[in-house]
Amino acid sequence: MSALGNIVVVFHRPQDPVNIAGTVRVMKNMGLADLRLVQPVAYDPWRIEGVAHGTRDVVDRIQHFDSLSEALADCIYVAAFAGKRRAHRWPLTTPRELAPVALAKAHEGRVALLFGQEDHGLPNDAIDQAQVLCTIPTTEHSSLNLAQAVLVVAYELHLGAGDASRTLARHKHHAALPKHDEWERALADIDRCLAAISFYRTRNPEHIMRSVRSLLNRAGPDSRELTLVRAMAIEVLRTIDRVKRGLE
Repeated sequence: MSALGNIVVVFHRPQDPVNIAGTVRVMKNMGLADLRLVQPVAYDPWRIEGVAHGTRDVVDRIQHFDSLSEALADCIYVAAFAGKRRAHRWPLTTPRELAPVALAKAHEGRVALLFGQEDHGLPNDAIDQAQVLCTIPTTEHSSLNLAQAVLVVAYELHLGAGDASRTLARHKHHAALPKHDEWERALADIDRCLAAISFYRTRNPEHIMRSVRSLLNRAGPDSRELTLVRAMAIEVLRTIDRVKRGLE
């Protein structure tokens, strides 16, 4: 079982259903499944799923609590999120630093990511129930949308857990890398093409072709792309030949 299964997101008195919906989408994207709401604003679960499509499983698991203590009761580690440093000397961390710590503790029990209200954040008595205060590095403009803040830490946890399971399909024109003889045929035709248009008139052919070879090597074309480059050179040669025959 992934350590992400023991990570819960806790919202203390959220005020906007849109942020709840945005967070549900983020959690589905990043492999988190448990959202706990303490005294939330009234919302319609159907509307939440309407904003965050394909998230019925996460929406169905949302839990409501009357107090923060109840929401955190089964958690062994709580990370509170705040946009600025507090007066008390709390242990401070960032999402990137927090991720490996939270994942390690999640193998032992539930870990809570605690977020406050959209306008005022977490009160001190809520932060008192956490073990660490996490801040997200930003510019001087440190105010983040609630769902955006969840995304930052969820992304770090997702990568740290090694659960990134989606792979992008290969391009429909994917081709293998060119073999050595394909390279040499392409370069030979490019050489012939440059000679045919008198490109070497004031240039050293060996130096030019070495530069062309270097350029193509850095570009790293696949077999189809290199064949396309070769076809361009061949078409130049054929065009020159047609023009010469037309003048005869």
